[in-house]
Amino acid sequence: MIPVYEDIVEPDYDVITYPTRTYKLDTDNFRIRGYTDRLEAMKQAILLMLNTERFQYAIYSWNYGVELWDLFGEQANAAAAEAQTAIEEALMQDDRIISVSGFETSYSRGKVTMEFTVETTEGTAHIVKEVDIDV
Repeated sequence: MIPVYEDIVEPDYDVITYPTRTYKLDTDNFRIRGYTDRLEAMKQAILLMLNTERFQYAIYSWNYGVELWDLFGEQANAAAAEAQTAIEEALMQDDRIISVSGFETSYSRGKVTMEFTVETTEGTAHIVKEVDIDV
């Protein structure tokens, strides 16, 4: 006879959601300037994800970062389509991000510039990412 276990383990814990408070990065002067939280912290987290190449750094999980390295030498239209997919995949790994939409693409001198909207649990962020495709 196989024992039947019903309701033996009941959760006796509460899920706590911590704020997005983190160090504020001053990217112009390469300094840490105090703290930031909420939407500004999410924008910073998004930019860090989009500027970290996936699988290149042992310190990060394989789920962290974006795969844009392979776009060097691609045609602009193909690179834009692949970059959009890579950006969506990278950002949707974070459970604080709800959706990525509204991609607008422009091309200039070996670069593809993508502007898009990211809906997060903290609000909506407008992000601009430039991808270098020139060898």
